[in-house]
Formats: sequence, C-alpha cells, structure tokens
Amino acid sequence: MPTLLLVRHGRSTANTAGILAGWTPGVELDDTGRAQAAALAARLAPVPLVRAVSSPLERCLQTLEPLLAARPELARPQPDGSGPAGSERGAAAAGGPALDDRLGECHYGEWTGRPLAELAKEPLWRTVQDHAAAAAFPGGESLRELSHRTVGAVREWNERIAAEHGEDAVWIACSHGDVIKAVVADALGLHLDHFQRINVDPCSVTAIRYTARRPFVLRMGDTGDLASLAPRPAAHPGRDGQDGQEGQAAPSGDAVVGGSTGAA
Repeated sequence: MPTLLLVRHGRSTANTAGILAGWTPGVELDDTGRAQAAALAARLAPVPLVRAVSSPLERCLQTLEPLLAARPELARPQPDGSGPAGSERGAAAAGGPALDDRLGECHYGEWTGRPLAELAKEPLWRTVQDHAAAAAFPGGESLRELSHRTVGAVREWNERIAAEHGEDAVWIACSHGDVIKAVVADALGLHLDHFQRINVDPCSVTAIRYTARRPFVLRMGDTGDLASLAPRPAAHPGRDGQDGQEGQAAPSGDAVVGGSTGAA
C-alpha cells in the first residue's frame, strides 16, 4: 500500500493567540507559519508525490500553496472529480488540492474559539487528557468519532491511490494536530486513551507506510530532512521495517487540545 505523508498546517494566528480554532473561518497562517510552509516545499523536493489532499480549512490550504506552486501537477483536477465514498470535493477551480472534510479539524462545539488557558480549567479537560475515548465536546463530536472518520478517510484514499498509482506511491495530506494524532494512534495500535502521548508540531511531517499486514510509522512529527522518504528503486529484505513543545496554557504533563505551537 502507499506511503502517506501527514502534514500538520503551519503555525496559525489562533496557535499564537492560544485559541482553540476548530472550524472557525478565517484562521490563517502567521508569518512563522508562512515561512514553515515555504520550507516544507523545499524539504519535500526529493520526494515524488502523486496526490495532494487537504482539510478544507484555510490554514491547511495555505500550508500547501508553496508546494503546489512548485509542483503544479499535484494541483490538476482529476478526470472524474470524485473521491472516496463521495467525500472529496474535487480539486479547486484554480487547481488546488483535493478537499476532504473528513480530514478537517475536530468539531469542538462549544469549546471552539475559547482560550486554551480557560479550557484547561474545565472538568472535561481531564477526560480529554486521560480518557480520550470517553471525551465528547459539548455541541461537537467525540474523539472516537474523530478517529473513526479520519482513519476511514486515510484508508479509503490509500486504496484509491494504490489502484491508480501503484503500491509504492507517496501522497500527502494536510490536516490538524488532533486528526494526525488519531491516525498515528491507529497506525501504532495505540488505544485512543493514549493519543495525547503523541506530539505533532506545526508543519511537521508524519510518514506512515501502509502494507497488507500492518502500517509502519516511518517518521513522526518530523521537521527536518525528508529525502529518505522517497521510494527505493526495488524492495529488499527489511524494507517495511526501516526506518514540541508543550503549550503554555496546558498544565504540566498535559497535551494541548488542538496541537501545540511548536518550538518556533
């Protein structure tokens, strides 16, 4: 099966303000986030990519802009304009990535738009930290629902891309901190209650190679060189087995809901 490069969007204005953005419209990358997005395109230069998919939120689309400008073949609309289970909106008219709502941010409901420092005092915060599988955001979705939709999206895209481009294809999806952590937890066979042990910095790359037997997590939250993720010319024994900073608003030892601001 293909290799997925999960990219968290670059640092956003909500990240720096300590606000849980959720699906709030108009949340964009800050200056650091834009620099991270530009650097991402250069970091990915050695890696052949066959498809770019994204959350529909602005901060993710902005993160992919420099990559798509450098590699316009990733931005071409697909001939049929359809996606897995009818969830893909198709490439944007201007030639953007394929959009999949299932890779969008968690629906935080009444928590949306509130300061993380304030949310950390809510009783639900401890459930989110210590028993995530039981956490449901008032007026929003549960973390179990988040995990179900995002893992399902990734696996359906893998099947489609394998059919269109072969088992060694590499594709990229730009999404959000909690989304990526849920996908990584599934790939590691980690109970959702423990997904807060995973840290995903802004504009980091998490690489997961899917196979018929199991996924292999090749990189997690990587902000460095990515050249070794390019497919090798031929398979060889052992191939499948190869190879943040905590937010200030969270109590010590807690993970930041929505994702940290990184070490920038």
